Amino acid sequence: MPPVQIQIIIFAVIAAIVLFQLYNVLGKKVGRQPEDDARSKPAVLAPAGARPEQAAGRPGILDAVTLASIASLKARDPNFDPVRFLEGARQAHETIVRAYAAGDRETLKPLLTPAVMDSFEAGIAARESRGETEIAEFLHPARADLEQASAEENRATAKVRFLAELRNTVTSADAAAEPQIEERRVAELWTFERTLGASDPNWVLARTEPAAA
Repeated sequence: MPPVQIQIIIFAVIAAIVLFQLYNVLGKKVGRQPEDDARSKPAVLAPAGARPEQAAGRPGILDAVTLASIASLKARDPNFDPVRFLEGARQAHETIVRAYAAGDRETLKPLLTPAVMDSFEAGIAARESRGETEIAEFLHPARADLEQASAEENRATAKVRFLAELRNTVTSADAAAEPQIEERRVAELWTFERTLGASDPNWVLARTEPAAA
């Protein structure tokens, strides 16, 4: 066999080996994948609008039950966009959690109904009376799933299930004491509402309650 052909065969074998090694490295999924996150969540979290994997920002699939739930709101408000709503709700969730921990009443007030604001105010005042300060950090972007959206008379209501991993750092009035740091996984159902036809299109938080993780 001519030397040139031998060299071609050798180069081809080397190229095949290199490609095989590249596939082994690049073709495998490394770490936590968005689809792994989706499989880890209970089926009851199927959203009513978009089921985005928040880190990837991809919209998901609407199921029949939540589509039917959205229909009543869409009939009254054709501009209701569940994908855009969920992203706004997730941002509001992070803002509210951080503001409550920081005792930022000015930020909280326009985002909450008066009843929820009163409840939050009581919690903030109790913490201040103990001389404590708190910082809330999100370890990962919170997962948000729209479970229900409906309209009754002139009020629109939407329920969002949040699953978040938080780190709370609480510093006491005693300067010598070490800050208390707690990392926890929180599952909550938040109810947002707004008045249909009002000049202010923004949703406000009307209720919070624990949910199954």
